[in-house]
Amino acid sequence: MEEYMLPCLNKKYLGFECLGCGIQRAIAFILQGDFVAAFKMYPAIYTLILLLGIIGVHAIKNLRFGNKIITLLAIVNGFIILTNFIIKTFFTH
Repeated sequence: MEEYMLPCLNKKYLGFECLGCGIQRAIAFILQGDFVAAFKMYPAIYTLILLLGIIGVHAIKNLRFGNKIITLLAIVNGFIILTNFIIKTFFTH
């Protein structure tokens, strides 16, 4: 499966990872059943899955507090993704 993954063009041409680096590999780890490795690879993976699931359910059933939940999860995901990016870019090399 890894041979079919798209390369990060940002990392390839600019030399540093993008905000989404690791998400493909995290999904691959989930499909293999390695949930801890998926989290280590891309910490926002589970909150993103939850966000996408709630967006899907809200689109079908129009949840009462759906917009507020989606907004809150989007903010949480943005925080996790930015924090992970900052840590990977400035503190792990």
